[in-house]
Amino acid sequence: MKKLLIAAVTLLMLTAATPVKKTTIFVIGDSTAANKDLSKGKTERGWAQMLQMYFDSTMIRVDNHAVNGRSSKSFINEGRWDKVLSLIKPGDYVVIQFGHNDEKPKADRHTDPGSTFDYNLAKFVRETREKGGIPVLMNCVVRRNFFVQVPENDDDEKLRTQTFKDGVKMVEGDTLIDTHGLYRVAPRDVAQRMNCHFVDANQITHDLEQGLGTEASKKLHMWYRPGEEPTEPQGKQDNTHYNIYGATVVANLLADALCEEIPVLSKYRTNAKSYKRKQ
Repeated sequence: MKKLLIAAVTLLMLTAATPVKKTTIFVIGDSTAANKDLSKGKTERGWAQMLQMYFDSTMIRVDNHAVNGRSSKSFINEGRWDKVLSLIKPGDYVVIQFGHNDEKPKADRHTDPGSTFDYNLAKFVRETREKGGIPVLMNCVVRRNFFVQVPENDDDEKLRTQTFKDGVKMVEGDTLIDTHGLYRVAPRDVAQRMNCHFVDANQITHDLEQGLGTEASKKLHMWYRPGEEPTEPQGKQDNTHYNIYGATVVANLLADALCEEIPVLSKYRTNAKSYKRKQ
């Protein structure tokens, strides 16, 4: 009996001393997902910056490597993918979401859907698997574009330096208009060819923005009239990037989608309270 008691105590001590193995969800992508500057009360956020709120942090660690202005091409060429690749452990997940900047004309960022864009996505998938990780392709989230004619936009990053008066002076309609074309289709195609997990973030965010409509959808974004937001005294009309409220809403929806696509993640899903944007 005494030996059994000693064995039980020893087993308990060993179990307590064994650290819980966390699974990491890496995110690679652009400014719509990236971590943003939190200083001086700034309100811009990327959706992946808020994703940890929706998973049990004792079991799941979200490691967000998305960076403003990056395309699949520049993310690789700058060595950012090599860094992520060096960190992947067997069983980790890598969420891959590009497109906003791949469609831009600058040579250091531009790729073509059906060609170089697909090649880069396939590279992420293949090399993640070689490390024992589990790739998840996502297509790009939508821009809030209710304009009948899509405004010219050669760089989403310029939106940060604009004020409300710099915003596009075009009449908006009631229907959200796509701005991504085949860049939203390519990730699904690559996922099908490579038998890879896929989350249709474009459709999810389309339904969100269209459901809210022309006016209410502004509340998801860095869209403020002068004097409305203390950190943006001159206002802003940024229909691409999320504020705190928008990022939490989108992160919540994409967490649901990840759990639906990969049911094992549902065990670690939490129900964080969403941030409420001031009316």
